[in-house]
Amino acid sequence: MQIQINPFTVRKRFALKISRGSKTHNTNIWVSVEHDGITGWGEATPFSTGTSVQTTGEIVAALKVIVPILELFSPLERQQMQTTLAKSGISLPSAARAALDMACYDWLGKSVNCPLWQLWGLDRQHIPATSVTIGISSPEAARERLRHWQEMLPVRYLKVKLGSLEGIEADRAMLDALLEVVPEGCKVYVDANGGWNVKQAIAMAGTLKEWGIEYIEQPLAPGREQDLIQLYEKSPLPIFVDESCHTRTDIPLLADRIHGINIKLMKAGGLSEAMAMIHTARACGLQVMLGCYSDSSLSNTAASHLGALVDYLDLDSHLNLIDDPFTGATLQDSCLIPNSHPGLGVTRNDS
Repeated sequence: MQIQINPFTVRKRFALKISRGSKTHNTNIWVSVEHDGITGWGEATPFSTGTSVQTTGEIVAALKVIVPILELFSPLERQQMQTTLAKSGISLPSAARAALDMACYDWLGKSVNCPLWQLWGLDRQHIPATSVTIGISSPEAARERLRHWQEMLPVRYLKVKLGSLEGIEADRAMLDALLEVVPEGCKVYVDANGGWNVKQAIAMAGTLKEWGIEYIEQPLAPGREQDLIQLYEKSPLPIFVDESCHTRTDIPLLADRIHGINIKLMKAGGLSEAMAMIHTARACGLQVMLGCYSDSSLSNTAASHLGALVDYLDLDSHLNLIDDPFTGATLQDSCLIPNSHPGLGVTRNDS
């Protein structure tokens, strides 16, 4: 198979600020694999979890090293590719693995003329509504951002980023102001991105419960998983983790101190590992969310094909892009629904 690597830059309509910083744009990588006249597409998005970082340059460099090795195979020879890479000793970033895995799945669906959700026997009617995100900001700016989201879609789930460097009082002030204008019936959860310590998280959990918040995501910094035990015992709200959980091997170690996980294709390494993580989480009695980084419609559409298997979706990053080069899954009553075209069902906007 032939593999092409093409970086592209996307810009956000609104900068997204979390506890670790703010982003206005991102340079992602479009990966295509061609075999027997069929081309599959994947995306690699650079990201940071606070303890690990994968940059655009590192991802591109790693892909260029392994392209000559993988071009000896077809997209159907996944196990052979994995075995060969393992023997080579080359460490491939998870975002690069995600792009290749995604592209091979897209190729497979196109080769049998079937969308992935149908190939997996899934029902699109079971896909939950996606949340939309409001970053750390002033109370006034948070309310304004919600108004912009409401102009785009019916807001049924709202993710609010907390963990402000100004402390939990700033978090409370922003959230309190926002809750005054949240539409009736909208469910709200918060994501601290590891911005709290145990004492702050316990205090905030009580307040958030009183305010009707659904659950707390990543309250403590990655590396502080032992402290989740204390929080789990005292929190009146469910605890989800994101940065603390990358692949299926992390899940059994966390299962006694959390209620759910956030799976992202980039940190998992693709659709194959995401599927394995879903089944592992279910076996451990946990809930599951599918999330995103600064992904375009390409990655978010890929993730949406797994949507029927999870409890929550947070696939809104492409909705905040000025110049998304791809079109794929569409919003239907706030649900991100993949279409019936073969593979991922994604097209280029300039094609």
